[in-house]
Amino acid sequence: MPDLFRYENELRAQGFALIAGVDEAGRGPLAGPVVAAAVILPEKEKINEVNDSKKLSAGMREKLAACIKRLAVDWSIGLATVQEIELLNIHGASLLAMRRAVQSLGIAPHCVIVDGRFAIPGLSAAQYAVTGGDGL
Repeated sequence: MPDLFRYENELRAQGFALIAGVDEAGRGPLAGPVVAAAVILPEKEKINEVNDSKKLSAGMREKLAACIKRLAVDWSIGLATVQEIELLNIHGASLLAMRRAVQSLGIAPHCVIVDGRFAIPGLSAAQYAVTGGDGL
């Protein structure tokens, strides 16, 4: 298993204290809205079971969701509607949902780790895009 906290540790070493992770769901099936979640975990909290949600059982996803919500400094969700997908395309709508999730956090992160290849337009926080970040 790769070092699950490698990116967070590197960013903390650069001086970033509040680091949010953000990812989307619903991009693949193109049915309904695209939903994204953003979470800031305390530096000392290590939830080793976290992985790409497609690799987890439904029961494990539910268990981890409850654990993350309980331990998080802050968490939020954002979505892009079907109409926004049609207007922007799925890529643009995914970035919009992620931006909304990050901007809905009650605590502004110093840096955002984005699952994917692209930074999120319109965010003031520093960003670090990681391809396959949901599993890393």
